[in-house]
Amino acid sequence: MRLAEVAVPIPLGRAFTYAVPDALAERVQPGVRVLCDFGRRRLLAVVVTVADRELAPALVGKVRPIVAVLDAEPVLDAELLPFLRELGAYYFAHIGEVLRLALPSVEREQVRALGEQGLLGTARVREVGGRMRQVARAVPAPANPGAVPRGQASAILEHLRASGDHEVTDLVASWGNARAALKRLVAAGLAEIVEREEDLDPFFANAVPRDVPPEATPEQDTAVAAITAALDAGAARGFLLHGVTGSGKTEVYLRAIAACRAASRGALVLVPEIALTPQLVSRFRARFGDDLAVIHSGLTDRERHAMWQRLRGGQVHVAIGARSALFAPVTRLGLVVVDEEHDGSFKQEEGTRYHARDMALLRAHRAGAVSVLGSATPSLETEALARAGRLGRLVLPGRAHRAAVLPRVELVDLKRIGAGPSGHKLLSLPLHRALERTLAAGEQAILFLNRRGFAPAVLCESCGAIAECPACAVALTFHRPRGGRVRCHYCDYDSSVGSCAKCGSARFSLEGLGTERLEETVAQAFPTARVARLDRDVAAGEGAEAVIARMRAGEIDVLVGTQMVTKGHDLPRVTLVGVVNADSSLALPEFRAAERTFQLLVQVAGRAGRADRPGLVIVQTRDPEHPAVAFAARHDVVGFIERELADRQELGYPPFARLALVRVEAMDEALAADTARAFADRAAATEPVVSGDIDVQGPAPAPLARLRGRYRFRVQLRGADRARLRLVLAALARLRDELHDRRVRVTLDVDPVQMM
Repeated sequence: MRLAEVAVPIPLGRAFTYAVPDALAERVQPGVRVLCDFGRRRLLAVVVTVADRELAPALVGKVRPIVAVLDAEPVLDAELLPFLRELGAYYFAHIGEVLRLALPSVEREQVRALGEQGLLGTARVREVGGRMRQVARAVPAPANPGAVPRGQASAILEHLRASGDHEVTDLVASWGNARAALKRLVAAGLAEIVEREEDLDPFFANAVPRDVPPEATPEQDTAVAAITAALDAGAARGFLLHGVTGSGKTEVYLRAIAACRAASRGALVLVPEIALTPQLVSRFRARFGDDLAVIHSGLTDRERHAMWQRLRGGQVHVAIGARSALFAPVTRLGLVVVDEEHDGSFKQEEGTRYHARDMALLRAHRAGAVSVLGSATPSLETEALARAGRLGRLVLPGRAHRAAVLPRVELVDLKRIGAGPSGHKLLSLPLHRALERTLAAGEQAILFLNRRGFAPAVLCESCGAIAECPACAVALTFHRPRGGRVRCHYCDYDSSVGSCAKCGSARFSLEGLGTERLEETVAQAFPTARVARLDRDVAAGEGAEAVIARMRAGEIDVLVGTQMVTKGHDLPRVTLVGVVNADSSLALPEFRAAERTFQLLVQVAGRAGRADRPGLVIVQTRDPEHPAVAFAARHDVVGFIERELADRQELGYPPFARLALVRVEAMDEALAADTARAFADRAAATEPVVSGDIDVQGPAPAPLARLRGRYRFRVQLRGADRARLRLVLAALARLRDELHDRRVRVTLDVDPVQMM
């Protein structure tokens, strides 16, 4: 009997068996989407395997048949489907949820056809259809033309004949009665209205002239030669491309992709979402034209589907995007690049909690492709792979621009040095004077502060209570716009300041400094300077790229921002970078706090002095001797890595151990605590824990004990042996799948990045 294993989109960790009807036998194959009945529902599912085999006698007649097949050919091909199955197994994720990560939407015509045949039933299908625009055009040689109508119709016809096709909406904007006039022209056989698909992604809105590759540095040539040799060998090989900020890593990627395309293979480039900018995409389009698909979170379902079709059909061969681009259907994959591989945004924190960097290595390995992880500040996990010989090391030690050198870094000890003329302690005298010199020279400055809003806390002056979010165990941030509001940066709760929840007092003080307040302080201190801000609040309105475009055009003198200003921007007129508070991220209760702080400081310092003007970085701190700060001030990446690796090894943290978290959330605190205890007890009963190979910590409240109204508990597992850790996780995954209480949410997080 022909049977298919089918992954259905429900939270169960296995596929289900369905019979393949003879009429569908030729169309049912791994990777196609099918409709099948599951319980009382009809679901859209994916075929995982197909085989002829005998059924146990007790199951004969009980296996349901597949109802319909949606696809003429697999939407998940022979390279992508096994990769997704392995990803799901590694993260103990539900296979149906994993496959959904890579599935395109269903075309509207397919859905309509299934509905007309009565096959759709209760299935809920995410459909997509091209949004069409109406275009009017003059008929060049009408067969039997009628008389030309007068008035607006005559003017519109003359306009169409003179200047070509026009969208109907544009004609309506110029001639208010255009639709009625066009109807008369169509009736007379003089014009016609056709439907065309709307233009797609704004990344492709403007033409980009092709570029001429710049002369490569000797180090770039060496790196490209090594990657090209690996491509020519046709075997999976991985590299760490360690280059200082401004060293020309992107040029290495471009040349490696060109070599990959010359070998008739496709390429995939992953970048942090924050670094995926029109400037970056334009560099790739200038080199490869429109043989490029851009995949990002801002795409509509239709736009994402169009990108998927172009890649799957082999019309384009290079995909660039953020985390989700990992699943792009690049044909004949030959090269996978992960830029800024250290960036935490590559870890998915909802649903299937995969790490795109780690899975990029897996996908490249399975496809026999070359992988390149690039960074100025490699993660300790990637550094460990290079030291173990699992990644080749390529180094770009200097900046690509011949006149550019790494900026000079000055530390300002805020315990010893007070405020400048502005009066605010976080705009110190040395930073104030440096801003004066930069502005006098007609140059630009960036001030980095990783706290948005006006003030990070609102304090009641009567009882000392800090205003907290009613749904989260975090302080509310004060924002100045709209007359002054407090907002939660986790659940987006928004309210007027009102009165104190504890004592009812209406007397408040604003504590701390956010980007809004820093922008205002700088503007007051330097009234002739053009000051702007770039953080998530601004990006949602004016747009991040609009601010960067103004900066690049010289319309901004001082740019104040969060870490949105640290990534991927090449601003040659910036000669001063001020890190307003280097200590803020060091205080987080996470073992990676020092590593993240160091990476952030090096990355933001790299914005200064990228052209022929020397750069200066001023780092304000209360702990100038902290290794993360001291090594960053010396641009000593190797020194910091050595120090941090020694600390991690002593404490038994990654990369010298493996971590996993069981996260439990519920609206009821006692239910969350009891469920977490059940998972800790199950883990404690497993053999690897009993033998002492795996350490169990918890259950305990998460550092952020309540978010979005849910109480949060966690159990941490740690051990040096990955196989032994996975035995424990397998037992916990079975317990998770047996848990049918919808009031509680349990997730397994393998190799966690966000510990809060």
